[in-house]
Amino acid sequence: MIAVCCDHGGLSLKQEVLRHLEEKGLEYKDFGTNSPESCDYPDIVKPLCQAIQRGECDKGVIICGTGIGISMAANKMKGIRAALCHDSFSAEFTRRHNDSNIIAFGARVIGPGLALQLLDIFLNTPFEGGRHAVRVEKMMALEQLD
Repeated sequence: MIAVCCDHGGLSLKQEVLRHLEEKGLEYKDFGTNSPESCDYPDIVKPLCQAIQRGECDKGVIICGTGIGISMAANKMKGIRAALCHDSFSAEFTRRHNDSNIIAFGARVIGPGLALQLLDIFLNTPFEGGRHAVRVEKMMALEQLD
């Protein structure tokens, strides 16, 4: 199950993402927003991240105007590895080397065509493990430091 959310700045791109997932026959859960009215991305992204933490969703797609704020908020949550991607290399290698579980997009930065290509790369690229697993474990251990 793929979790999807956006703030008001990402609403039109989120609608494109949902249509794309439906066309691919992929299950998703929409965590909002569904309105163009201003909202705060930390409030929107928290339930999505909690669904990933609980194992209800495997991966997520988060969208705001730049992708920066929403990805920063998501990465504050334990177990979340959100990557802001605007190119195919980053979308592929954030999965291969970082085992990212969320891809973030900036709706005011990239268009829907590119975003959907990056989403497909993200969803279809496996984690390589090996030496990268050690690095991911070290990265996740940083959450526990004071």
